[in-house]
This record gives sequence, C-alpha cells and structure tokens, in this order.
Amino acid sequence: MNGEVKFFNRKKGFGFIKGEDEKEYFVHFSALTEGTMINDNDRVTFDPSEGDRGLQAQNVSLAQGGNEAPAEESSSEEEPKEEASEEASSEEESKEESKEESKEEPKEEASEDF
Repeated sequence: MNGEVKFFNRKKGFGFIKGEDEKEYFVHFSALTEGTMINDNDRVTFDPSEGDRGLQAQNVSLAQGGNEAPAEESSSEEEPKEEASEEASSEEESKEESKEESKEEPKEEASEDF
C-alpha cells in the first residue's frame, strides 16, 4: 500500500503513516526496511497489518521519489522560504551595520577620553 508519513519521531522511534485508504497506521522503526530513514511528509510503501493495538505498517520503504512533495505543494512551500531568506538576509545586514556602528562608537569615545 502507498501512504504518506504524517509524523515520525526518530528519537522515540515511532510515528504514523496515512494510507491511501485514509486510515492511519502506526509505524515503529523496526518496521523500516534496511537502510530506510523516513521523515514527515515522505511518500512510502508498506504492508498494512492488524496488531494487538490496531493498524500497523510493516516493511516500510520510501516510494519512488519518496521524500519529494508533489509539484503543486512544493512550489507553494518554496515561496515563503524564499521570502523568509530574503528577510533574514536583510535582518543580518542590519545587524552587521549596527555592529559596525557600535564598534566605531567606542573607539571615538575612547579617543575623546584621552
């Protein structure tokens, strides 16, 4: 079955996958195929099973292009990132300018004291 990782906590070793049947499956790190690492929103394939505590995903592996979001979603997600990086770079420039100004001020004050 195909699905999407809704949540996966690497430190705790578990998470949930939403299957193509719209049901949520518990996934434990031990159910990942060898060498597989999953992240939130990854597209995966898995074998659904019924465990003692409910639905579980077994033999989980990344789907072809598993960690790539569909084109529609990625383009809308990229725009805010670009804007945020532009804002961050202008903030950094402002910080650098204020640091330079503050460096100059003590020198002037020091020369006035002597």
